[in-house]
Amino acid sequence: MSEIDQPHALQLLYQMLRIRRFEEKCAELYSAEKIRGFLHLSIGEEALSVGAFSALRADDSIVTTYREHGHALARGLDAGAIMAEMFGKVTGCARGRGGSMHLFDVKQRFYGGYAIVGGGLPVAVGLALADKLQRSERVTACFFGDGATEEGEFHEALNLAALWRLPVLFLCENNYYAMGTALARHAADTELLHAAAAHKMPAEVVDAMDVLAVERATRYAADLVRSGEGPRFLELRTYRFRAHSMYDADRYRSKDEINSWKQRDPILLLSQRLREAGALDDAKLAEIERRVASEIEAAIKFAEAGALEPEHELTRFVYAESRS
Repeated sequence: MSEIDQPHALQLLYQMLRIRRFEEKCAELYSAEKIRGFLHLSIGEEALSVGAFSALRADDSIVTTYREHGHALARGLDAGAIMAEMFGKVTGCARGRGGSMHLFDVKQRFYGGYAIVGGGLPVAVGLALADKLQRSERVTACFFGDGATEEGEFHEALNLAALWRLPVLFLCENNYYAMGTALARHAADTELLHAAAAHKMPAEVVDAMDVLAVERATRYAADLVRSGEGPRFLELRTYRFRAHSMYDADRYRSKDEINSWKQRDPILLLSQRLREAGALDDAKLAEIERRVASEIEAAIKFAEAGALEPEHELTRFVYAESRS
């Protein structure tokens, strides 16, 4: 731990705990029917979100998946606005119209939340093309799961990005399951970075249970993309401790497998390293937990106090008005 900034590592720990507790509370609220629709939790994958976003710049563009609560929190979206969105309130970050799977905040350049598997990949290429034409130094960071690598738009997006040398950083969240289908059952080649090589795109495998490893790899790759060297691909190997969604019975993997991965819980790993360095003790951890709990409590109160969109507004943003 001596070779890194300990205050920075403590901030990373805080952010991971913030995401973990937020999503645990979301699961409770879902069971209480205060959150409806679909809910996909990233519990176990917090190092991926926190590590990647700590390495990206505030003006970089973000395109992500429907498992994006952690991404949104790590990016800096307000916790109250996220919770209100999941409550379907007009005070939510997408006016309550997107819900859990479609978080959005143009001020943070956070462009969704895509429920269609692989649907964000072409959007990311379009954003990057616009930035290149405008000679911007922005990077578009595009997050997607291992299941998306089987979609046609995955290869179309990588091909165009490589052909036009676009400033895209492709971040594959390989949690070894596409919904309930194990990676080995849907991919002939389970080394997903080989797909990038087919498009002559530099790629790297990253241990995404280690927040510091994710941060280092993302910063290195993003810097190269930003400097004009073209797109890059990171295969971020992680694991979700919860089922695919709240509707999922999770019968496709063993408890032994899940418990084995929990031994590499990213929060546990960083906490242990900080304790060994003398930078964390029970009292300091309890204080972090109090800060997190206070923020989540405030977010829930904000969401509960928000109004539902009035009925006469329901067609707003859906149909164009006639201008005869």
